[in-house]
Amino acid sequence: MIGVGDLEEWERTHGRIPDGAILLLRTGWGQRWPDRLGYLGTERTGPEAVAELHFPGIHPEAARWITDQRNVAAVGIDTPSIDYGQSTGFEAHVIIYGSDIPGFENVANLQEIPEVGAFVVALPMKVAGGSGGPLRIVAFVPFASDESSS
Repeated sequence: MIGVGDLEEWERTHGRIPDGAILLLRTGWGQRWPDRLGYLGTERTGPEAVAELHFPGIHPEAARWITDQRNVAAVGIDTPSIDYGQSTGFEAHVIIYGSDIPGFENVANLQEIPEVGAFVVALPMKVAGGSGGPLRIVAFVPFASDESSS
């Protein structure tokens, strides 16, 4: 699971998470897709499959740290859920969504964007009466200036 220590270590390297940032957490798990067994931990579906799910998520203490210590606009992760696979209490959901912070799940291709500096646009499909829905995320990476070409 992604813990507070992981977030603090990231900040030691890259600096404080900026206010208003969309925090995208790359576990590497997303690269397992489309291997359903590798990505979910089971090929079964339905309620009976929950006990067999296996993937990382955000530890509840890290979710609380994100909501209490930082001012992010949204949190995304490259796994099927912001909670770990076999979670039944969905603590990260309760903490993050309870703070009116949207969560993005199954975020693909995080390895393609830099750890800092990308501009992210997240475009959700409106679902009347729904608590969630499909989301298209687009990341724009600014060009590095190349002084030798001027």
